[in-house]
Amino acid sequence: MWLHLRTTPLLSLATRLLLASALSFLSQLAWTQTGAPAQLASGTADAPTEDRSLALKRAQDAVVGVQVLAVEEARSNRTLGQARQGSGVVIGEDDLVLTIGYLVLEADQVMLRLDDGRNVPARVLGYDVATGFGLVQALAPLGITPAPLARRTVLAGEALMIASGGDAGAVSLAQLVAQRPFSGYWEYHLDEALYTSPARRDHSGAGLFNSQGELVGIGSLFLADIGASGAEVQASRQPGNLFVPAALLPPILAELRGRGTTTASRRAWLGISCVDHGGAVRVLRVNDDSPADVAGVQAGDRIVRIDGTEIHAIDRLWKALWSGGAPEREVVLDIVRGDEAHRLKVFSVDRMKTLRRPQGI
Repeated sequence: MWLHLRTTPLLSLATRLLLASALSFLSQLAWTQTGAPAQLASGTADAPTEDRSLALKRAQDAVVGVQVLAVEEARSNRTLGQARQGSGVVIGEDDLVLTIGYLVLEADQVMLRLDDGRNVPARVLGYDVATGFGLVQALAPLGITPAPLARRTVLAGEALMIASGGDAGAVSLAQLVAQRPFSGYWEYHLDEALYTSPARRDHSGAGLFNSQGELVGIGSLFLADIGASGAEVQASRQPGNLFVPAALLPPILAELRGRGTTTASRRAWLGISCVDHGGAVRVLRVNDDSPADVAGVQAGDRIVRIDGTEIHAIDRLWKALWSGGAPEREVVLDIVRGDEAHRLKVFSVDRMKTLRRPQGI
């Protein structure tokens, strides 16, 4: 069952009841498919439908549009563009907004777009490379009740709500398909990510909420297939979205707010994009003027070892890179190019030091 509603300043009681009823229906459907008790699948078996609808309405109201203009000549502009837009979720009484980090990466100007038509200037408070979270602080009162973070684990098959903000903001229903690790080709890894379906294209920074109106995740990616890995993927592809779990925020929030980053974000960066290919890891792209580019790494190279550690998958590559020592150090890559083996010395850099900032900051 799929329900899609445009975001409006006020949602009628009938519409809110319909959304809550649809969530209840999906929870019951999850029970029949997974065998999980209905009260666990919904998390609100004893809550009146109207109470659930009001909680979902408050969650939807906490989602705002995020419009960003990045610094000129920022490295991230090559892939993300200089002008970016997505969503964020108000999570603090002091108008703190949680979003996905790539939206505000190397930002020069940030504007929050509210449902009442207001544009409120904001500043980037923090960016966490490790999780991918971005924190934004509004520079004027928003008058929005913050969304609470989820207090329980999300269950496979659970009925959830996705909400995006801005002029084209919308809400829709989704189900949690899986919780499992995710390795990005761009030197990124999560030990646990949330995979949902059906897919949304306006996923960047969108809020993922349970039926109690609690924030369980922040939208990161559209994926062509969120199904099982391996041969099963070829049989039936299932498009969906990847969300960064909100549960990753509390342990790092104080550090992220206080320092603008986290200890885990201070890690080695090579400037390569890689893919798993037939049990091997191949370089897909090399960033211009990056440590890998300077060292002579080329697209198509197969990475065999890093600092002596055998590499057969990109998650192992990233973990070995980050755990191998100081962010700025000599990294030894054993590669195969064509039929020839090569050993390259790459001098990694601290990723945070490569980011451009507005003038005067």
